[in-house]
Amino acid sequence: MSFWHSMSWKTEGIRVTAPVQWRQYDGFVSVLWEAESQAGASGYYLADDPRIMFFFNDVSSNVCISNENDNFARNSRPMARAVYVPAGVPLWTGSRKTHSFSHLNLHLHRDRVLRYLAPSIGASAAQTALRRPVELQDVSAIDALAKLLVDEIKNPSRHAVYAENLVGSIVAGLLDIPPEREESGSGRLTQAQMNKLLAHIDGLGDCRMSVAEMAAIVGLSESWFASVFKQTTGKTPLQWQLTKRVELSKQLLGESDLTVASIAAQLGFSDQAHLTKVFRQIVGETPAAWRRMRQLRRA
Repeated sequence: MSFWHSMSWKTEGIRVTAPVQWRQYDGFVSVLWEAESQAGASGYYLADDPRIMFFFNDVSSNVCISNENDNFARNSRPMARAVYVPAGVPLWTGSRKTHSFSHLNLHLHRDRVLRYLAPSIGASAAQTALRRPVELQDVSAIDALAKLLVDEIKNPSRHAVYAENLVGSIVAGLLDIPPEREESGSGRLTQAQMNKLLAHIDGLGDCRMSVAEMAAIVGLSESWFASVFKQTTGKTPLQWQLTKRVELSKQLLGESDLTVASIAAQLGFSDQAHLTKVFRQIVGETPAAWRRMRQLRRA
């Protein structure tokens, strides 16, 4: 597959210190950069294709990155040794002090990666993995592969299939690929998967996610997720979310002076009557009655 990556980028305070070396493969482009970054240097990158940035030296104390341009200091985090950036995800960088660095950019054709991964892990899991950003500081699993690829970029000596398989192995070693567990598994979510769901939903203001979003978090197809979720929890994803939202409404009823109508609006219920109906079904009484009983117990 003839492929050349498309990326918008702008840098200030970064200069190349050696000729850029690159090779074009079947669905991949590998680019080796040697550069120096000044204190206060910045960069912006947005690619139409997924890509991997691999640093051969630790730059975490020198470079910060963010996917938001607003308030960079607050939203940024240290640059990891290996970063996978899904297609269409913007990236801003900022340098704290002057330093030299060497890094490998792997630009990936999405369909080519899917064709590489799907026979082994399934199309759904492959698509899920390609949507998940990855930042890895411990690169021991792929460090040797990256160095072998660099040797081949600098001094091509083998058929292109050798380098293409190195790229494929780096992709497989870095991407967050769901473990083998779907239809061949026990038909239940693992505790680790449930913990992922709980962490995501607890971070939402109204505890609402689509079934597709929930399935993507744990790396399952939507239909399979809906089945194993009910087997695990005894509830459908919607019922489970409603229970979580009612628990959150109980917290707000007990710890704030918000009206029931305000709590309903805050948690995404259509109106006060909707919250009252769901609350009564799950708790056995209305929100107002539950609040009064709690206040009497405290008195």
